[in-house]
Amino acid sequence: MRQLALRTAVTALLLLQACTGLAVQSSRIKDLASLAGAERDPLLGYGLVVGLNGTGDGQSAAFTTNSLVAMLERLDVTVDPSVVKLKNVAAVLLTAYAEPGTTPGARIDVTVSSLGDASSLEGGMLVMSPLKGADGRAYAIAQGPVSIGGFNVAGGANNSFRKNHSTVGQIPNGAKIEIPLPGGFYSDGRMAWLLHSPDFTTSQRVADAINLVFGGSTARAVSAQRVEVNVPVSFHEAPVDFIARMGELPAVSDQVARVVINERTGTIIVGEGVVLKEAAVAHGNLKVVIKTSYDVSQPNSFNESGRTVVTPSVITDVQEKDASVIHVPETGTVSDVVAVLNEVGASPRDIIAILQALKQAGALQAELIIM
Repeated sequence: MRQLALRTAVTALLLLQACTGLAVQSSRIKDLASLAGAERDPLLGYGLVVGLNGTGDGQSAAFTTNSLVAMLERLDVTVDPSVVKLKNVAAVLLTAYAEPGTTPGARIDVTVSSLGDASSLEGGMLVMSPLKGADGRAYAIAQGPVSIGGFNVAGGANNSFRKNHSTVGQIPNGAKIEIPLPGGFYSDGRMAWLLHSPDFTTSQRVADAINLVFGGSTARAVSAQRVEVNVPVSFHEAPVDFIARMGELPAVSDQVARVVINERTGTIIVGEGVVLKEAAVAHGNLKVVIKTSYDVSQPNSFNESGRTVVTPSVITDVQEKDASVIHVPETGTVSDVVAVLNEVGASPRDIIAILQALKQAGALQAELIIM
């Protein structure tokens, strides 16, 4: 009966959105937000990769030498650091991500990155190394063969051939969780959604979608990013089932009207809802080209006093295009203006300058972001 009631409520929600013309823009809640406390935690470690074929760190990497000597001493092997050769050993930084509450024994992937001057980690083996969290505790142990998915071959006369990046590799399932990571998404019958793109309207719509299905006091939007949820009593023993049902509910996202500009690449991204007030845009170019060519002037034959000289020849060309005045109606959108400017030959940089001027004039009704 409960499943039938939930299906009926979801159907009512879809019909309501269809009547308001918003159904085509709806997304699932789990695509708009993530559960607070369920984010992956980063882990960090340091280790040694051994077994390299002469592509390890050089003698200048003192930290690699110290690490190798310390490791051998823990294995009851005493060595003189001055005689240690590091061709086949590389110091590496280890990074990984683990889900909160992951049970001991679970395995996660590890990324291995060279710290010294090793030329390749191909064929290397990571020696047992701890992975620590932000609190300094070791939550996992990493060990295993490093896969770089490529190679780096060097030949004579500075000839080389490389495929992919040979100083960064992966160890699939290379770390074993030893201690469960702290955190949790469910506590005392409460949980919360965190929006990927904070927005007050979207936050309220997510709360409304949950309340329509599970009851009017289940969810509450407390900020532009956070929606707090009281788990119904019937789901206290099955919070995962409740989360799965909430995540599938449709909600309509909203966003602030933005125009994003990357001046380095000439890229223009126009968001939804960007409009322009009535304006006139003048577009014109003045192009000046100065070219210098060099001629050689030689004296006549048998002229002992003459000498050969180089004479420059300067050519200046000025080209001016007629300015084009474009009328932008109040109902026009930025995409329409960009299309018109493209037709009259405006370059991406010209369009960027025009959009900046429209923003200063108050005609561009959007937030202008310059990267």
